[in-house]
Amino acid sequence: MILTHHPGRDTLRRAGTLTSVQQSASDVSPRDKFLTVYGRKPVLAALADPSLDVDKVVLADNARGQTVDEIRASAASAGVPVQRASPHRVKVLAGNGKQDQGTLADVIAPRMRPLQTALHSTEPPQRVVLLDGITTSANVGMILRTATAAGIDGIVVPRRGVATLDPLVVKSSAGVAFHAPVLRSADPGEAAQLLRAAGYPLFGLAGSTANSLFETDLPERGGFVLGAETDGISAAVHRHVTDWVSIPMRGPVESLNVAAAASILCYELLRR
Repeated sequence: MILTHHPGRDTLRRAGTLTSVQQSASDVSPRDKFLTVYGRKPVLAALADPSLDVDKVVLADNARGQTVDEIRASAASAGVPVQRASPHRVKVLAGNGKQDQGTLADVIAPRMRPLQTALHSTEPPQRVVLLDGITTSANVGMILRTATAAGIDGIVVPRRGVATLDPLVVKSSAGVAFHAPVLRSADPGEAAQLLRAAGYPLFGLAGSTANSLFETDLPERGGFVLGAETDGISAAVHRHVTDWVSIPMRGPVESLNVAAAASILCYELLRR
């Protein structure tokens, strides 16, 4: 894990390739306002949750059974449209061909929006956490939960290079993912470029610097990058980083899990 610092030891690992980042209308995904839930019981649970706004349910043409009937009845009661599609189409939409059970639902995430939209809004986010190369769903879910609890204004979860926002992320976040201030971009490099173009300093957490997170002056507005546990911050993001900070390690511990490091970062920002 790279988010630590042992005095006198360089533990930063760099990976990734430089990519050309271009912003265009085609980069904005129409799914940047939904989280997709798949599986019959999860879909039924989403329909029964009064705090969630389900946009639509999609059932495979061959989906049958008591639970499917309950889903259709629950959707009708809630005024949620139910669409039919081929089993293959449902698998494609769910992104999980083994566990979709021919059923999915698109749940509106009211705080999710494109990063570019957020940066150009009348009240842009002050402090933003950028996920770079974190591909474990459990870690992404726990980071969403912690960052939201700590009041972080935006958590950038790119569509590529980071774990998909799927039911595993939702479960790991204890459902907070539906309500988290998620900001979307095509990839981490694009997000870093957009943040820098908007005037945000970009802090990378790494083990190669002696600059302690707890002693560094941190601005009211800034971006903070959490890199992959094995490869660190990617080259596409690295070139946009303006400063580096580390979490001091005093005991005989090599590393922290990225979700644990995120908790320390987010609550240090809250403490400030």
